[in-house]
Amino acid sequence: MTTEELISHIRVIPDYPIKGIMFQDVTTLFMNPGCLKEISDRIYEMYKDKGITKVVGIESRGFVIGSILADRLGAGFVLARKPGHLPSRKYTESYSKEYGDDAMEIHADAINENDVVLIHDDILATGGSIGAVSNLVGKFNPVKQYMNCIIDLTDCPRRDVFPKDIDFTSVIAIKEH
Repeated sequence: MTTEELISHIRVIPDYPIKGIMFQDVTTLFMNPGCLKEISDRIYEMYKDKGITKVVGIESRGFVIGSILADRLGAGFVLARKPGHLPSRKYTESYSKEYGDDAMEIHADAINENDVVLIHDDILATGGSIGAVSNLVGKFNPVKQYMNCIIDLTDCPRRDVFPKDIDFTSVIAIKEH
């Protein structure tokens, strides 16, 4: 399956969640078994030799591919959630996004200093959520962090929210935002 075929399966919703945002809905990729397999295969190939021991999936669409990757990589899966959804002791990091402020949380015992961590989310736009999760992961002092998204919205104004030395990859780069 080509990248163009994957892009053709993304539902674009204008003015969601606020006017001016062209929301890239990846759930239509997840509904298509060929697209789901293609995305997970491509990301697996990017990270199969990196020694990943934990995959952090960002709520909620990052849970889908993140858990598939954790299984395929033989790694543990860690949930990065919005506040109020994790029942045990946790770390919290606030951030700003295109249309407001939010926060992410990770359980305080989810990662250790011997882990090699892959952070996965559906979309990189301003970088707020993935930057917050990277800061949370950094509190554990892991051996290394990697970041991956299905879609990189390349013309979205980026905030300087995560270290430049963290390797970032995406499956699809989209200019139109």
